[in-house]
Amino acid sequence: MTTTYVLAGGCYWCLDAAYRALRGVIDVHSCFTGGTVSSPSYELVCSGTTGHAEAVAVTFDEEVLPAQVVLDAFFTMHDPTQLNRQGADIGTQCRSAMFYADDAQRQLFEAAKDRAQDWWPGDIVTSIERLGVVYPAPDEHQDFFAKNPTQGYCLAVAVPKVNKVRAAFTEYLR
Repeated sequence: MTTTYVLAGGCYWCLDAAYRALRGVIDVHSCFTGGTVSSPSYELVCSGTTGHAEAVAVTFDEEVLPAQVVLDAFFTMHDPTQLNRQGADIGTQCRSAMFYADDAQRQLFEAAKDRAQDWWPGDIVTSIERLGVVYPAPDEHQDFFAKNPTQGYCLAVAVPKVNKVRAAFTEYLR
């Protein structure tokens, strides 16, 4: 059975790269959601004025990769205690958020957030929001890390997040 979760935790390049390391992930699509502007550009989303978050739509096979692992990896790969930021990436577009498609997803997301609270010293500020319209990020932002592995941001920010997921979920690595 395939399932898709839409999750935001800072720059989508990092989440994209970390999820692609896991066996059972079928597709990762960088996108924008949670905002009020129709068909926003990357630059407009980065301005912080649209309400959109940089997110990824992660499609996975639950027979290979359990939903709980996908959600636990989300809370491992970013710091969910930082409000509207991840490190030097600041703004509502960088917020930690989970966008649920139905009540079953909302309940799974709430349970994952509760589990993760035990792993973090501060309060988790991850919002759990109803999934609205999802807009694809520009093509050059899709699978960015694989296309640009030596780019400075990838080396400084994405690699440590990928390594955290690789260390924590070794039995699910590709």
